[in-house]
Amino acid sequence: MATPAKRRARGPAGEQGSHSGSGSSEGSESGSESSGCSDSDEPIAEEVNVEFEAHSISDNDYNGIKKLLQQLFLKAPVNTAELTDILIQQNHIGSIIKQAEVQEDSSDDEEDDDEVFGFISCLNLTERKGTQCAEQIKELLLRHCEQSCEQQVVEQLSKLLNDSTKPVGLILSERFINVPPQIALPMHQQLQKELSEAQRTNKPCGKCHYYLLISKTFTEATKSNSKRKEGRNQPKEELMFANAEEEFFHEKALLKFNYSVQEESDTCLGGRWSFDDVPMKPLRTVLVVPADGIHGIMEKLKDYLSL
Repeated sequence: MATPAKRRARGPAGEQGSHSGSGSSEGSESGSESSGCSDSDEPIAEEVNVEFEAHSISDNDYNGIKKLLQQLFLKAPVNTAELTDILIQQNHIGSIIKQAEVQEDSSDDEEDDDEVFGFISCLNLTERKGTQCAEQIKELLLRHCEQSCEQQVVEQLSKLLNDSTKPVGLILSERFINVPPQIALPMHQQLQKELSEAQRTNKPCGKCHYYLLISKTFTEATKSNSKRKEGRNQPKEELMFANAEEEFFHEKALLKFNYSVQEESDTCLGGRWSFDDVPMKPLRTVLVVPADGIHGIMEKLKDYLSL
């Protein structure tokens, strides 16, 4: 089991995340969602101080983790049920975020006591070769890379994903929009400790030569974009990260590319997003970071996210 020690972070949490139960909100704290699933377009102005705790992943977290994975993959053909099962089985790796126990009026919110507000874990794509979800994720990334990148980048990604001597770990870090980014620091630090311990004790997922992330990002919507070749010779666009800490992974990535999920996001799950009333185009940004670069990223995260 992962360490049961509780790690806490305080921050503003709107009512949206704690009562939606879907984990479907996507974006950064400065964004506003305008999906067709709401009866009101008025922004939520109320702030509620909520204390979060991190726990080891358990069977009871299945639904919450699966919903957050669907928030990441949307309509992509990825078996999120199998992926969730694997993350629960390898529970020596990863943590989930829940709201700290509240004594007063607890009887009114019994159904929300075990709601998963976020989680972090790692899927070793090399070790899990042959499982449906791992193969689907690799196919998804290669397909979008072929559509968005030059052939040299496609060949680099293909070689990296298929080199059994240099395992690739997919870091999965998902949370509700209203969970403060400060909680990302202890979550990532704990994950790295667990991965190091797994490697020392020869447990699954311990050995990773590269880490791969699929980040939820946004750019300003433009009038014309090529759907087939939007990554080729496109002007530099400012990326906004739904998980602010992932910008530091982006800075250290040896391979990175974007692909649009705009057509998939026009649902209750993905929502439509705007920042300061500027329409935004939802993307996924694929990042590959060398494992030996993680320490430097953690130091930058500590400077940026420490309370």
